Amino acid sequence: MSDYADYKTMYYTMMQASEKAIRILIEAQRQCEEIYLNQKEPSLTLLPIEKKDPPEN
Repeated sequence: MSDYADYKTMYYTMMQASEKAIRILIEAQRQCEEIYLNQKEPSLTLLPIEKKDPPEN
């Protein structure tokens, strides 16, 4: 066995875990987007605007 760390194995382990994490995040984002797109449209209510007198100088 070598006195040096197995950097190649460490690199591949880190890259595989990073790729897995990215895939999990992308899938979660897709699911959230699907939930959002399937939501019922909110009803909008227009409120009257109160007219204010202009300020006096």
